[in-house]
Amino acid sequence: MKGSLPFKLVYHDRYDLHLGTHVFPSQKFRLIYEMLLSQGLAKKEDILRPEPASDEDILRVHTEEWVRKLKTGTLTASDVMRLEVPYSPELVEAVWLAAGGSILAGQMALRDGFGSNLSGGFHHAYPEHGEGFCAIHDVAVAIRKLQADGDIKKAIVVDTDVHHGNGTAAIFRNDPSVFTLSIHQLNNYPGHKPPSNVDLNMDDRVEDEEYLGALIPAVQQALDSFRPEILFYVGGADPYCEDQLGGLSLTKEGLEKRDRGVFEEARRRGIPVATTLAGGYARRVEDTVRIHVNTILAASEVALAFPPASAARS
Repeated sequence: MKGSLPFKLVYHDRYDLHLGTHVFPSQKFRLIYEMLLSQGLAKKEDILRPEPASDEDILRVHTEEWVRKLKTGTLTASDVMRLEVPYSPELVEAVWLAAGGSILAGQMALRDGFGSNLSGGFHHAYPEHGEGFCAIHDVAVAIRKLQADGDIKKAIVVDTDVHHGNGTAAIFRNDPSVFTLSIHQLNNYPGHKPPSNVDLNMDDRVEDEEYLGALIPAVQQALDSFRPEILFYVGGADPYCEDQLGGLSLTKEGLEKRDRGVFEEARRRGIPVATTLAGGYARRVEDTVRIHVNTILAASEVALAFPPASAARS
């Protein structure tokens, strides 16, 4: 596939968390953007530049105390230890931008059927603290913004990171307007896994067929029973068989089938999809980048293969 995408991508050159040699390859955001352009998979006119989320948007999810700590650089040693990334003003700028990017991707999805943030998916962030490389829960911020603006009432989060979406589950635990589904390696971070609406706990070294056999029927059932107005997809590259922080054994082909399968189920039901990234720690950063790019390509191919219901009727 070459040329313009049938939906918009969201990217900012300051998405990079500037972590240097840290295990989290924050340069991947730039590398994904560059690969999409250099291989002719997207054009510059396909890409929107987000504004940072407003503090009002952030405070719909996070506590005033946590926001103050981040904005003033007054995290405790315990806060930084739990966050697992060094604090910097660049980190704060990046996560506020990522949240703004996920808001914009959600708005574009409601307009066009799909929207993709080339960052985000920071699903370990809790209202009052950060965890596991995640300081601000961009997807939760985006959902709350869309709800506050009256754009949606009900949303579903489908999380395919190898690690359980503990922040997502905690934030939406008692909220009947948001359905949470997480498929993850059971014997992996985080130790405490608050219950999602659906948790698909995968054993170590699970391969493509078993993984997809669990995920796709669960997505079908959730979409049919809950009937959301938007699906936020947290697309992890870390179920990949060569990931350093994962213990599943999916191939690149299996991961692309995963993405395509979820997108097709949403598209068949006329449900807009906003995609965000999540973890990816392959030994070769090129593998992580390719897996994330493949998520965008799967969305594009599904968008073209399954035109919106209004277009199909015309």
